[in-house]
Amino acid sequence: MKAIVELKNARVVVNNGLEQERLILDDVSLTIYEQDFITILGGNGAGKSTLFNVIAGTLPLTSGTVSILGEDVTQWPAEKRAKYLARVFQDPKMGTAPRMTVAENLLIANYRGQSRGLTPRRLPAYLKEFEAILSRIGNGLEKHIGTPAGLLSGGQRQALSLLMATIKEPELLLLDEHTAALDPKTSQSLMALTESLIADQQLTALMVTHQMEDALNYGNRLIVMKDGKIIQDLSKEQKSQMTLDDYYQLFD
Repeated sequence: MKAIVELKNARVVVNNGLEQERLILDDVSLTIYEQDFITILGGNGAGKSTLFNVIAGTLPLTSGTVSILGEDVTQWPAEKRAKYLARVFQDPKMGTAPRMTVAENLLIANYRGQSRGLTPRRLPAYLKEFEAILSRIGNGLEKHIGTPAGLLSGGQRQALSLLMATIKEPELLLLDEHTAALDPKTSQSLMALTESLIADQQLTALMVTHQMEDALNYGNRLIVMKDGKIIQDLSKEQKSQMTLDDYYQLFD
């Protein structure tokens, strides 16, 4: 089975400014395989965001290694890793350029990872393709292809962020509590879209969530983190046999 991302003995130690060091990622080893859809659960301070930032390259390791497609990228900055990774953040405002239209945002995403010189952007050539992509969502976003992203609703803007992250089919899609800022109905709709895109494009994805129901219902693996460690790595079959009460007991 093809490994997309591998962490080996990953440790992150930070200084809190009072000459005290704190271990926030504790000797974590993890292999993410092709077409894995892994959900991550854990309380505050469990290490979920640290794990994401280490993979994305926005937080350096104190020790250990990170590999992508078998290549050691431990010393690579986030910009260099971006050709392999795409990330959707919790805040809908973080994934889009507010003054640019929906179509312009998609065009930027379409060129992710490519060298871009001073060439014509050729936006009209992509409009039909973008309209077709947007029409599959079912939230009317295709009617706003010329609307600045800053004028969209939170749900529409997050759906656009998700489309931008997946349009080039990244090696790994990082979903950083991407439904947390939405109301329950919109959150459910975005999760359905997320699952559909991952399945249709056969993507590999890692999703942090605080929603235990989402952890139960989505993905083929569940990772539970506590105190900077992975304390459970459950298969789809194993987690299907667990109840919400079982999950709550993991954090006792």
